[in-house]
Amino acid sequence: MMASSVVLFFLLALGRGVSEMDVKVSSPGAITEWGSPDGSLLESCRPASSCKKCILSHPSCAWCKQLNFTASGEAEERRCATRRELLRRGCPAAELEEPRGRQEVLQNRPLRAGQRGEGATQLAPQRVRLSLRPREPQELQVRFLRAEGYPVDLYYLMDLSYSMKDDLERVRQLGHDLLAGLQNLTRSVRIGFGSFVDKTVLPFVSTVPSQLRHPCPMRQERCQPPFSFRHVLPLTGDAKAFEQEVGRQSVSGNLDSPEGGFDAILQAALCQRQIGWRNVSRLLVFTSDDTFHTAGDGKLGGIFMPSDGHCHLDSNGLYSRSPEFDYPSVGQVAQALSAANIQPIFAVTSGILPLYQELSKLIPKSAVGELSEDSGNVVQLITSAYKNLSSTVTLEHSPLPEGVDISYKSQCGGPEETAAEARHRGQCTDVGINQMVTFRVTLRAAHCLPEPQVVRFRALGFSEELAVELSTVCDCGCSSSEQVQAPHCSGGHGTLQCGVCSCAPGRLGRLCECSEADLSSSDLESGCRGANGTGPLCSGKGRCQCGSCSCLGQSSGRLCECDDASCERHEGVLCGGFGRCQCGVCHCHANRTGRACECSGDTDGCVSPEGGLCTGHGHCECNRCQCLDGYFGALCDQCPGCGTSCESHRDCAECGAFGTGALAANCSTACAHVNVTLAAAPVLGDNWCQERTLDNQLFFFLVEDHAGGRVVLRVRPLEKAADHTLAIMLGCVGGILAVGLGLVLAYRLSVEIYDRQEYRRFEKEQQRLNWNQDNNPLYQSAVTTTVNPGFKGAESP
Repeated sequence: MMASSVVLFFLLALGRGVSEMDVKVSSPGAITEWGSPDGSLLESCRPASSCKKCILSHPSCAWCKQLNFTASGEAEERRCATRRELLRRGCPAAELEEPRGRQEVLQNRPLRAGQRGEGATQLAPQRVRLSLRPREPQELQVRFLRAEGYPVDLYYLMDLSYSMKDDLERVRQLGHDLLAGLQNLTRSVRIGFGSFVDKTVLPFVSTVPSQLRHPCPMRQERCQPPFSFRHVLPLTGDAKAFEQEVGRQSVSGNLDSPEGGFDAILQAALCQRQIGWRNVSRLLVFTSDDTFHTAGDGKLGGIFMPSDGHCHLDSNGLYSRSPEFDYPSVGQVAQALSAANIQPIFAVTSGILPLYQELSKLIPKSAVGELSEDSGNVVQLITSAYKNLSSTVTLEHSPLPEGVDISYKSQCGGPEETAAEARHRGQCTDVGINQMVTFRVTLRAAHCLPEPQVVRFRALGFSEELAVELSTVCDCGCSSSEQVQAPHCSGGHGTLQCGVCSCAPGRLGRLCECSEADLSSSDLESGCRGANGTGPLCSGKGRCQCGSCSCLGQSSGRLCECDDASCERHEGVLCGGFGRCQCGVCHCHANRTGRACECSGDTDGCVSPEGGLCTGHGHCECNRCQCLDGYFGALCDQCPGCGTSCESHRDCAECGAFGTGALAANCSTACAHVNVTLAAAPVLGDNWCQERTLDNQLFFFLVEDHAGGRVVLRVRPLEKAADHTLAIMLGCVGGILAVGLGLVLAYRLSVEIYDRQEYRRFEKEQQRLNWNQDNNPLYQSAVTTTVNPGFKGAESP
């Protein structure tokens, strides 16, 4: 039997993280600067030809605009580096161009709970101007204080198919109880009413005229024609008006089980003026005892046009375009509810409860409750769902500009506060009255925005919002103060911008110091080659200008022969991140050593418990012990003769008796204190050590003497096991041949037996024939032979 193994290789990408941003608390109108603790991000920065390209290349880049900052022959691209590197090279802090993102708080009314929701300020700040440097994250702190008794608008949307007949009777007396229940939670409450059945086309409802007039099964009962959605009562604080309008309603009927509830929800969210929604907490109570139609089902009735997302209520409150537009999708319903800031409560019967629970997961800030058979518990269900929804604070944003990324950290308070991170929204649950929660919103722009944008944040279910005026910082401050014909550029032969001369046509050099017309090609190249005049110009790493090299990238030197990016790397980082590369050599920071500054100068890992480095049996290198011959262990505290245990003598016993093992190369030196004899033992007692060699062979030895620093070991020779490989192979081959031959013989025997049986059966059939087997008299040959009587054979010669 052969075994196969699968080996999996994982490539781990190692990276250096960006240091945490410093945050300065801002007051209204103040400007907050963002940056890492030392003023630069801890990632590499590549040279760039201009200040604008420099700051766009990486958030860690800064630009030195000091005149004559670069040395002779050094490229102006070297002005672009990290802040720390530029300061080390002598650029004054005042000459650094390092634009950072910032935020300016424009409006920040203090949080205020108010009295039963009146005059409350729950979200702060209210307006912020935020500037982002591309690829640099900025954090915005948003606070929310839950106020007591926030005003509520509740729209009751009811399924009026025939199966909801008992529920309608209950809802007719619901108005006063519903208002009273919500007024215990908030003083300002308004309620409205709407109903739905299904689209009035086949196969959803019967289109027989008599059925359209009276779709209920009992002809004598009160019944209204089917409809898709009807807005009955705008939001009002009058409980009697609610009961009167609902009392005028009657059930209807349809053919299939799913209802047209999605049409009703979408129109209730879109027709805000007709419904009368205020800018307060908006609740939509959806009651039904069956499932719902969704996008695509309209094709069964010949309806192919998707819902257009607009309000289509006629003067009677009916959804007039229902036969023309398909049912909306779940995503379209969720988007419309979120845009209108409406929190749906699905009050449904137990049979379809799991379906609506799954639907609720797709609609933010929604709740599901189990409705009794006659809707008797609907008031308790609504008040319970409202408490749950109002205690959940969900912060969301409007659509972001392209290239802007966002993430949230929710700090919800409590005895052990933790920050939960999410990418699309921030959320805190079980938020109590007058409890404040904080959301830390981090924004990052991948590239420059063409123009300022406004991003709005709001807590779902609440009317207040935060407007963030978003823009990007994509240029240096010195770019707007260029000097044409600057004296610094050789007396006016170039334009000075951010410390760099842009030469006029026909002028060359870092300071435009030479004229192209006055220099021949040989003059230009003479100083850019080596002593023998051979080799590429500027070592192939720079440009020859005015007879001298202007190096590119990280190259330096008179002929650009030094490369400041060619030093050794440790874990993929140049000089291990603990030094600077200069002309191919790492110059390590204090307390770092090694070719790539990979070694720490600390010795904490080499100190033994008894004191001293490596127990005196080695030296410390890279904070690890390098042991002398004959010693091993993390602190060089182990050796073959350091103790009396079997393990301490195993290596000497193996190398002295068999010439193998870990000490085989220097056995005479490492085991000079050990005398090993190879002798068979008649009986192996408990005092014999049992060990294994490196090739996993078992051997035994006895420590006979351990006095005066000398050790005497008696080793039992290895018993050579009989080599049964050939016998096993021959046995396997013989077994396979025997089995194969047996199978062939069995097959041949079965075929022979079968053929003999068939032949005997054939003979029996022949014996049973009872007709005459003579020639058939009706048979005539297909050929008639005629002899020519006049023919004479050929005469013989």
